[in-house]
Amino acid sequence: MSSLFPALTDDPGERVALRFGARSLTYAQLAAAAGAVGERVRGKGRVAVWATPSRETAVAVVGVLLAGAAAVPLNPRSGGKELEHILSDSAPGLVLAAPGEELPAPLRRLPRIDVDPREEGTRPDDRRVDPAAPALVVYTSGTTGPPKGAVIPRRAIAATLDALADAWQWTGSDVLVHGLPLFHVHGLVLGVLGPLRRGGSVRHLGRFTVEGAARELGGGATMLFGVPTMYHRIAEALPGDPGLAEALAGARLLVSGSAALPVHDHERIAAATGRRVVERYGMTETLMNTSVRADGEARAGTVGVPLPGVELRLVEEDGTPLASVGAEAVGEIQVRGPNLFTEYLNRPDATAAAFTPDGWFRTGDMAVREADGYVRIVGRKATDLIKSGGYKIGAGEIENALLEHPGVREAAVTGEPDADLGERIVAWIVAADPQSPPDAEVLAGHVAGRLAPHKRPRAVRYVEALPRNDMGKIMKRALGRG
Repeated sequence: MSSLFPALTDDPGERVALRFGARSLTYAQLAAAAGAVGERVRGKGRVAVWATPSRETAVAVVGVLLAGAAAVPLNPRSGGKELEHILSDSAPGLVLAAPGEELPAPLRRLPRIDVDPREEGTRPDDRRVDPAAPALVVYTSGTTGPPKGAVIPRRAIAATLDALADAWQWTGSDVLVHGLPLFHVHGLVLGVLGPLRRGGSVRHLGRFTVEGAARELGGGATMLFGVPTMYHRIAEALPGDPGLAEALAGARLLVSGSAALPVHDHERIAAATGRRVVERYGMTETLMNTSVRADGEARAGTVGVPLPGVELRLVEEDGTPLASVGAEAVGEIQVRGPNLFTEYLNRPDATAAAFTPDGWFRTGDMAVREADGYVRIVGRKATDLIKSGGYKIGAGEIENALLEHPGVREAAVTGEPDADLGERIVAWIVAADPQSPPDAEVLAGHVAGRLAPHKRPRAVRYVEALPRNDMGKIMKRALGRG
């Protein structure tokens, strides 16, 4: 069996592995520090990690994984009730944190180990650990109840990162920059473990800023990972910042994920830099499923094609595969492959409900598939699929159309009950000029002219801001759904 991080276990050298601000670690230093963590957590089963955006978090998670234990990354912004649930559910044997970090009351009951990146232990060796063994327990957002702990095996991490290396031509020569949180799949698995598996380097901004991203891309970084909110800020800044445009133009790969990047922002970035942002699609339970390939067409509004090893199909409401492709053939995405989680911790009922009898995972995401295999997400089954007048309509394409109107800064689309149509389309708008918002009829006509008359909003509601979670996703349930 092979290591999750060959560059750490085989022959760690003096090239830089991690940099957080001015603080960096070489591969040799990271191997030594991770080895010290591993010596203290080996045999502990599950280990909580207070996942601040720091070197200590990276060292803690890598040390836990190389010791063959499972890390439970904790969001430092979690409330007390949520933390109590996660700790009760996952029952970690101890908590790892940066020295001096004040932990909330629920965590103070656990034995604590302070992670010192300067500490030196025996070089770790995880080559005998079972690939099916748990590596991470990552808690979902819990929009329909308490968060569920998705148990992610080591093989899923390896399979996803190797598939992305194939799709993105990702090598040890790449230097990744990002400012993503480290308690979730995007920032932790892709953004930290990804470079380490390749033998490359990651520069973490601590907190994302446009200036920080430009500085690092102008200083040798080759890849940028972000969420749509970050790329929106970049698109807004580009017209007045030639240096930013130059830095982005020099990047090998710009990747957006965790939510759909509006087409309008795609086009603004491409026009200013000559570079197109690549989108990919994944979930906590599946890691990554699809991506636009580095050598493929970065088609705005799509998440590319299935990654190597991933099977993907679209199904009707009764579970039968869709018989057609194209813009009106909307179905739920189901996936199967080595990238999948193994279970929801302590939730056999939820685990069984998530899979079909023949092993397909029900994602709850709705999509269309183009003739050449490209997948276009239209939204979540629970919040973004609107059944109106006999049509199945995805909220995402309406949101993109609304964002093309100059009077719209942000947009979200939901459905609400309608006696005649079944559901009517409702647009929630943050106006570019709050003192002079665009007229509702004008917006409806704008959408009808770009898409189809049955996709126009029947109601428009103006808000100061859209509710978003830590990953920048719009929380539509907070907007109301009838």
